[in-house]
Amino acid sequence: MPFITTQDGTEIFYKDWGTGTPIVFSHGWPLSADDWDPQMLFFLNKGYRVIAHDRRGHGRSSQTSGGHDMDHYSADLAALTAHLDLKGAIHVGHSTGGGEVVAYIARYGQPQGRVAKGCIISAVPPLMVQTPANPGGLPKSVFDGLQAQLAANRAEFYLALPSGPFYGFNRPGIETQQGLVRNWWRQGMMGGAKAHYDGVVAFSQTDFTEDLKKITTPTLVMHSEDDQIVPYADAGPLSAKLLKNGTLKTYKNFPHGMPTTEAETINSDLLAFLKL
Repeated sequence: MPFITTQDGTEIFYKDWGTGTPIVFSHGWPLSADDWDPQMLFFLNKGYRVIAHDRRGHGRSSQTSGGHDMDHYSADLAALTAHLDLKGAIHVGHSTGGGEVVAYIARYGQPQGRVAKGCIISAVPPLMVQTPANPGGLPKSVFDGLQAQLAANRAEFYLALPSGPFYGFNRPGIETQQGLVRNWWRQGMMGGAKAHYDGVVAFSQTDFTEDLKKITTPTLVMHSEDDQIVPYADAGPLSAKLLKNGTLKTYKNFPHGMPTTEAETINSDLLAFLKL
């Protein structure tokens, strides 16, 4: 299996399939590169080179004790793109991965001339937690609760989240897809508890405002009004306004995990953006 080793000795697993224009996918918390299977296969068959990595502490990458923050996440991604010497790449991030993509493009990809376009889906920027400057955010107690559930019984928590709000299976008339729930659980339990515990702080308390303002790369912001994990009003529309060249694509009844449950629509809309 292919790995790179970062400056602090962390081994980062990645997949690299095909040739053509590279698309780099950054996954959400607490998952792995496998969460992008519907996109990887679709875009590979459209002639793109598709790349996805497991974030440090997640999936097959090293279960490090530290470095579970956006500074390290974006630096790890920069190390991967440098190792592969990517140019003209398209970066796509879901949820926490959307934050990683924003930080990477602003701090590395754009200054180094490696990025052509970006796309953030159901993403955590600009800032999830409620603060005096961000009154529409979620109270810190919400994220403290996630950490408490993770610490008390991670295996059970990782069944409850995909069975309910993540994929919208708690909505009336929506049938639970057990395969998706089990695959979510499988990916989550592959990673390290410490990385996932610290990752809650990374995705909830990182303020991406200044990074978003720096980005001039064309960026598609995809978000659903029915996202139960990253509420729409305090995320997608605000990020799109902060981006100099952002386009907001709003969905009405899709769940947070829409790249999986609504892959046909998401893939089609993303492909259309890439062809512009």
